[in-house]
Amino acid sequence: MASREGESGLSRTLPQTLPQTLRTTLRDYRWEMNWWLGGLLFRGVIGVGLLTGWDEAYYYLYSQHLSWSYFDHPVMVALTTGIGPWLTGSVSQFTIRLGTLGLYTGSLVLLYATARQLWGRQPARLTLAIASVTPLFLLAFGTLTAPDSGLIFFGTLTLFWASREFFSPVDDDGPNDDGPGGAALQSPDRYRPTYRIALIGIALGLACISKYHGFLLGLGLVMFCLTSPPHRRALVSPWLVLSLLLFGLTLFPLWWWGLQTDWISFQFHLGLRFESEASNRFSLLQLLGVWGVGLAYLFPALGLPLWWVSVKGLWRQVWSHLSWQSDKSAAGGPASVRSRRALLLWVGLPIAAGFTLLGGAKHIFPAWPAPGLWWLTPLLGYHAAQWPRRSVRRWLSLSGWIVATLLTVALLHITLGVFQKGSPYAPLGGFIAPQQDPINELIDTVQLHRRLQADPKLAQALSEASFVFTNEFFLGGYVGMAVQSITQAPVTALPQDPRGFAQWFTPADHVGQNAIYMTTERHHRPDITNTFRPYFARFEPLGSVATTRQGVVTNTFYLYQATEFLKPYEYPY
Repeated sequence: MASREGESGLSRTLPQTLPQTLRTTLRDYRWEMNWWLGGLLFRGVIGVGLLTGWDEAYYYLYSQHLSWSYFDHPVMVALTTGIGPWLTGSVSQFTIRLGTLGLYTGSLVLLYATARQLWGRQPARLTLAIASVTPLFLLAFGTLTAPDSGLIFFGTLTLFWASREFFSPVDDDGPNDDGPGGAALQSPDRYRPTYRIALIGIALGLACISKYHGFLLGLGLVMFCLTSPPHRRALVSPWLVLSLLLFGLTLFPLWWWGLQTDWISFQFHLGLRFESEASNRFSLLQLLGVWGVGLAYLFPALGLPLWWVSVKGLWRQVWSHLSWQSDKSAAGGPASVRSRRALLLWVGLPIAAGFTLLGGAKHIFPAWPAPGLWWLTPLLGYHAAQWPRRSVRRWLSLSGWIVATLLTVALLHITLGVFQKGSPYAPLGGFIAPQQDPINELIDTVQLHRRLQADPKLAQALSEASFVFTNEFFLGGYVGMAVQSITQAPVTALPQDPRGFAQWFTPADHVGQNAIYMTTERHHRPDITNTFRPYFARFEPLGSVATTRQGVVTNTFYLYQATEFLKPYEYPY
């Protein structure tokens, strides 16, 4: 870690024309700003080179169908995805990620501020470093456009206000055998409710209209107050009434849309999305597999310590309630340490452990438990500050370099095809055949747009169509990004799992109109194509367009002219 002498030396290079207050801030936070700005630059490079994921393209369509809420998620992701194209007038993998790139930098600032409030500056710095190099965090929360970016920002803002509300700040110069700042951790018995409870209500509401995980975060805060006697005062405070009122007002987009749609989004997440799964039986082997995949995305050298300190912290909290001994170590540490640890465990562990356990019976994504692990990161920062400093520096430096190297190599393959057979940049000719490369599931929408625009026949057909459709909802976003500015026709999907398209597109309104059907080579099969023929008077091949990487075809889209929509397609909901 940088010393104060080193920081002072570096600060002398700052321009003398800067205001004194700004110079002081830059000097004091130079180490932290290197992480914030350096991380933003690194993630920005990834955001430029990494092709669009199907879910990102789907969220782009959210921004084209602005509403109070959506079938899959609340409204925030439409705003964070749309802000880049709205400001730049350009639609690409980079512009739809601009909102995420900015929000994550703010999330890192808030996580650092929360950890500093709870534990002091050294644990806060370690928390910042850990969160910055954990691949699951920097990709899922900090690069890809997703509901998680808003959830992490506003959820961490909620945790920041909670830490300010429930605890006094830690003296940075007071480390002892109780841990960093241990001598300065004041007793929680002095707690008195303040206006910050109202701010928590607003921030929590914004987290909930980002992703439904926010409700679990709120439940964790309530449970913390219930199980911490001094903080039960918050639950009977007049400020809580105002907080609940502001929370309800912030949720207006969610409950207003839900009332108009029979709460279809909650129906989907609480049951419909799992109906197609063959088995609901819990499997320990499946649970271990889900946990292992999540650990790989976290990077084991970072994920294992994070899980370890979380489980260890839970055990110490339970032991502190069960133990009748007066010895502070046997009882889980000083009261303030236990209370601060309890706050992090209550907001983080139910989400992290709960969704991981759900993975033993249902299919889940690694990003589902990840927000809980993010909010547990200050706990790892607190423990790491008590380890030998040289070992911690080696651990974080080595982890950071390995993660950065792996991500750089992956990005080089995505952009240059360094492992692809036939690529001029592949050492020894490459070893992955383009047809077998899983990276090809990602579509280069910018290139596809250019190829469609450059083909006069296809461009004219698209511009004259009344609507454009595809066969799967996860292809609809790709098609939407590819045909934007070529046609003003609505883009939809006609599958039996239409997700948001069932709200955006009413088939009965388009009977008698002409359409264009687009699909990928993977879905270009007679059994799929023939399902649409009865809905049109004529259904004829129009042409195809391919995307390439270093001269090698990676994806081919097939287009059909669908003349006269005869009858409405029946959506399941």
